[in-house]
This record gives sequence, structure tokens and C-alpha cells, in this order.
Amino acid sequence: MEKYFDASYIWSSLPALLPFLKVTFFVAGLSIVFGTFFGLILAAMKLGKNQLAKKLANFYTTILRCTPSIVLLFLVYYGVPALADNVGLYLHDIDTAIFVIITFTLQFAAIMSEVIRSAYESIEKGQYEAAVSVGLSPFQAYRRIIFPQALVVALPNFGNGMIALLQEGSLAYTIGLIDVVGKANLIIATNYNTHALEIFIALAIIYWILSILIEKAFKMLEKMFSKGKQTIKTS
Repeated sequence: MEKYFDASYIWSSLPALLPFLKVTFFVAGLSIVFGTFFGLILAAMKLGKNQLAKKLANFYTTILRCTPSIVLLFLVYYGVPALADNVGLYLHDIDTAIFVIITFTLQFAAIMSEVIRSAYESIEKGQYEAAVSVGLSPFQAYRRIIFPQALVVALPNFGNGMIALLQEGSLAYTIGLIDVVGKANLIIATNYNTHALEIFIALAIIYWILSILIEKAFKMLEKMFSKGKQTIKTS
């Protein structure tokens, strides 16, 4: 079958691809929520005084950051059921999305642990002592003084991490998840591999728009919280 470029396929494929964004958002959203929570725990371990916990958290971060996403995805997809078999659990029929969420939760946690740690360490230590000395409780000092300033520092890297996760999540189709990328590959296969370029251009447009929207949203949040940070400093 002759292969030729037809721009109309770019726009006609978008209605078929867009409904599957809900799968992409579901997987990415849960990975971000769980990964942020786990990353907070790792950051607390890194900032704490327990040397063993600090070394374990740093070791985890190094290993995860040095492991390619697709390798980690296959390790989780094949490794978790294999380990479960050894304890008498059968996990081979679990929804593929679960393995994808586990994979990117682990990866996002490693990223967020460094984002949170660096944001916290960027705040002058004297501000906490000053807040406590004027009558604030430790919790109030963190909530009203430390956390708002650390949030402003962390927001750009958090946004970049979200964009990276969204893009890395496109690898999920390799283990059979039918998200927006998986649907694109199904369309290409149905067309006997014709017009693949047009389909991937449509897919690229979707990811470009999503990435730009996330970047713009975080810039707005950064400006909004920066005003609050200035208010804290002048009050």
C-alpha cells in the first residue's frame, strides 16, 4: 500500500485520541499524588539526623534517577508479579495501569525528594528561630513562614517534574496500557502502518499543548505565591 502524507489525518485523528487522555491523566495524577507523598517522606529522611535513614534515602534517589524509565517500567511489570509468586500471591491479572502508577510513583518520589530538600534548605535557618522567638509554635512557624517560602522555590521544579512525568508516561503503551499513546499506535496498526507520521504529529500537538498549559499554570502560581512571600517578609 502506497504511503503518502495527508495532513487531514492529523486533525481527523484528534477526536479519536482525545478521549484516551483521561487514562493518561488518571495514571499521571495518581503517580503525582503518591509520588509527592513518598517524596516528602524521603526528603524528611534526608533532612533528619538519623544517618542510616539519610543514607537509605540518598541511595534510593541515586538508584531511581540512574534507572531509565522504560527499564524501571519493565522491572516493575515483570518483577512485582514474580516476587509475589514467591509468597503465594498471583498478581499477573492485575490491571496494567497499576504497574504504571507504581513505576512512576517510585520515579516521581525520587525527583520530589530532591525538590523538597533543596527548597527547604534554601530558606534561611534564622527565620525559624525568629518566628519561634516571637511566640509562634513550631507548627505555626513552618506553616506561616517556612512552608510558603519553600513552596515558591519548589514550584518551578515541581512543574518541570509534572511535565517530565507526563512525557515519560507515554512509555506505558509498551506494556499494553491503552492511553492516548496506546490509542495512537492502535490507529496506526489499523491503518496498516500508513499515515503514522500524521498520527504522531497529532500526538505531539496534544503533548505540546498540555506541557505549555502546565508551564503557564505554574508560572501563574509562582507569581501568586511570590506576592504572598513578599507580604510575609514585610509583615
